[in-house]
Amino acid sequence: QVQVVESGGGLVQSGGSLRLSCAASGNIRSIYLMGWYRQAPGKQRELVAEITSGGGSHYSDSVKDRFTISRDNAKNTVYLQMSGLKPEDTGVYYCNAATIVGATNENYWGQGTLVTVSS
Repeated sequence: QVQVVESGGGLVQSGGSLRLSCAASGNIRSIYLMGWYRQAPGKQRELVAEITSGGGSHYSDSVKDRFTISRDNAKNTVYLQMSGLKPEDTGVYYCNAATIVGATNENYWGQGTLVTVSS
């Protein structure tokens, strides 16, 4: 099993920056993909950015060129650097770890961290 814990959310003004962290523990070697998702009030959870174990990354169109996902393998931590924040970036941000053990895929979620962007 894998556990993920997010941190770094908060209140920021429009145009500001925040960095979110996601620390993973447990069966780290089973993780092949980690991602950040967000859920705004009244909306479905959506993918923000993801990064593979090899370092390849993918972003949603709405955050491309503003957000950067990175990983520190020594610390088993994935980061989401958010810049140029907009009120529509407000939501609960969740970290996800996708694992594979044998032929079994599992997804693990953190408890979420709230990001509020004021206009």
